[in-house]
Amino acid sequence: MILLALKDLKLFITDIKAVLLTFILPIILVTLFTIGFGGISGSRKSNPIKLLVSDQDSTEITQNIITKLDSLKELDIEQLPLVKAKKTIKEGKRMAVLTFYKGYSDSIKNGGQVPMELFYDESREAEIGLLQQALMSNLMGMVGQQKIKKNIFNLIDKKNANLSPALLNKIHKQVDEQLADFQSKDKNPVTQGMDLKMTKLFADEEPNWALIQAVAGVSVMMLLFSVAAMGATLLEEKERGTLKRLLYSPINPLKILFGKMLYTFLIALAKLSILFIFTWLVFNLEIFSNVTALIILLIATAFACTSFGIFLAAICKSRKQVESLSTIIILVMSAIGGSMMPFFLMPPFMQKMAMFSVNYWSIQGIYDIFYRHLPTINILEKSLVLFLIGIVISLISINRYKKNILKVA
Repeated sequence: MILLALKDLKLFITDIKAVLLTFILPIILVTLFTIGFGGISGSRKSNPIKLLVSDQDSTEITQNIITKLDSLKELDIEQLPLVKAKKTIKEGKRMAVLTFYKGYSDSIKNGGQVPMELFYDESREAEIGLLQQALMSNLMGMVGQQKIKKNIFNLIDKKNANLSPALLNKIHKQVDEQLADFQSKDKNPVTQGMDLKMTKLFADEEPNWALIQAVAGVSVMMLLFSVAAMGATLLEEKERGTLKRLLYSPINPLKILFGKMLYTFLIALAKLSILFIFTWLVFNLEIFSNVTALIILLIATAFACTSFGIFLAAICKSRKQVESLSTIIILVMSAIGGSMMPFFLMPPFMQKMAMFSVNYWSIQGIYDIFYRHLPTINILEKSLVLFLIGIVISLISINRYKKNILKVA
């Protein structure tokens, strides 16, 4: 029994693929998810939430509140007109806009309901929860202090109308200082009449963002696994001697590679098309809402993934190497690209890394079509990036194909 166990252990150690998948891959994924979710040193250092603000009241009160919000470490404030802010959110560049409507300051002075509203992207509800918590614990305290201050000032002025303006100003200043001290000690001041209205920006379209995320994330990740396996068939032909027989024929050696790429590309495109048709028939995904943009994005995604599969075959020496290396690379790209981990949860450096993955550009393009309903020109930008990724990887693959495969074969 012990001898059999030692024999299997020896075989396992000599199998590089098994060792990589058993030990190194889990370590890599745990590291990525730990960094992504902020688990280093046992604590999470939250990134500032980028919040748009539209100040339609444009008064001293609203500007003071905005300045105080911008001073908070939890928030990164950018002021924009409401129309432009909504457009920015629909393009996926920001998640919410806090709007102070006309008459906000008058409502503060009169003690009425303050007119403010938060428009947000429903697909980022987890992040919106963090934003809502930050706003309720800070904004409402600021507004509450302003309302209490105005009520006290009005009462003082009414009861002491015979006092000189200079003396009244001095009293106001002292009250202001006392309230500031009160605010610093009490994080939950009275906030009656200050409910923050929450409005989904995409409420009219009612997109199923959960379905979109599932389709976008899974389709690209699984396609990468498929094209890697198909690209590895080139090495299988070399191992079987089929490639050597083809090289003896009048066929241009590069045509062998291009033929494999065309075959892989057509299969990849068919796989994506069938998946989206399935989601249309079963889950009512509106694939015909912008069919031109969808076709362009699917072609670009299939091309980029195909180039990746051929690249693995060009740099590896055996099919087993392709299988083990592709598993590591694809899972890492999927983790940082948005297939396995929400993009907004990643730290800034991982968000920058995501832009080097096929997953990121394809997923964002799918969101642009089905969730944000952006025009074709916006999808063309992401499709162009995918085409460029595919071209660069293909050129590298051709070079490595000549050195690693043709000479050996």
